[in-house]
Amino acid sequence: MVRKIEAPARIPVPGGKLIDEHVGRVSSGDEAISIAHMSAPPGWEEPAQTPSFTEYTVVLRGTVIVEHAEGTTEVGAGQSLVTYPGEKVRYSTGPEGADYVAVCLPAFTPESAGRD
Repeated sequence: MVRKIEAPARIPVPGGKLIDEHVGRVSSGDEAISIAHMSAPPGWEEPAQTPSFTEYTVVLRGTVIVEHAEGTTEVGAGQSLVTYPGEKVRYSTGPEGADYVAVCLPAFTPESAGRD
C-alpha cells in the first residue's frame, strides 16, 4: 500500500525554531517513527532533555551544537549525529542557525523528550 502525505504538520515551539513533521504522530499518525525538518535561528537553544527514543540528526545547513555527558559536539552541514535513549542532551545552534532533519525511533512526543 502506498500512502502519500500531502504536507508536513507545523509543530509550534518557543524560541523561533520551526518543526515541520513529515511523518509521525501529528502529521501521519505513525507511532513507530517520526521524520521532521527543523529550522532553528542563530543562537537558538532549548532546555536539556533525556529522551526515551533514538534520534538520528542530519545537518543540512549551519551548525547544531549538542551538549552531553562527554562534552560538546558541533555537527556541521553534511554531518550527522546519533543520540540514544536515556542520554541527557541539550541542543542549540551556532551563529548562522541551522536546518536539519531529525528521525526519531519510536516517534517523538513531547512527553518522550523528557525535557528538564
